[in-house]
Amino acid sequence: MNKVILVGRLARDPEVRYTQSGKAVASFSLAVSRRFSRSSDQQNTADFIPIVAWEKLAEICGNNLIKGSQVLVEGRMQVRNYDAQDGSKRYVTEVVAQDIEFMGAKPTRGPEDHGSVGSPAGGSGASSFGSEVLPDEEIPF
Repeated sequence: MNKVILVGRLARDPEVRYTQSGKAVASFSLAVSRRFSRSSDQQNTADFIPIVAWEKLAEICGNNLIKGSQVLVEGRMQVRNYDAQDGSKRYVTEVVAQDIEFMGAKPTRGPEDHGSVGSPAGGSGASSFGSEVLPDEEIPF
C-alpha cells in the first residue's frame, strides 16, 4: 500500500502550470515538522517535501493557497527519473496529492509578499477559515 498523510505549511506559493494537453499541475513544497531527541535536549526541525497536485485540485491549490498556509495532504509517494541535459540520470521523489484539506488560520499576504497589501477581499486576516461569527439577526434560520 502506498499512502502518505502529511500536515505542514507551504514553504512557497504553489506554482500552477498547464501541460500541452491542457491539464493543470500545481507544485509546492510542504514544511513538515520533525522532532528528534538527543539525551534530554529536544529539538525541532522540518523536512521540505515536494508536493504535486493535478487537474481540479491543482487549480484549487493555485487559487486558495499561499506561502504559510497550513494543510493536510493525503496522497501517494512517487519516484520518477529523467535524463538531464548532461546525460546523467536524475531521480525525483515527490508526493502526488489526492486530497488536500485546509487547516488553521488563513494566512494573509503582507507588503513583502509580491507587493500585495493586506488580506484577500472580504477576509479579516487573523480569522481562521469559517470562523466569522454572524450577529443573531443575520443567521439564516
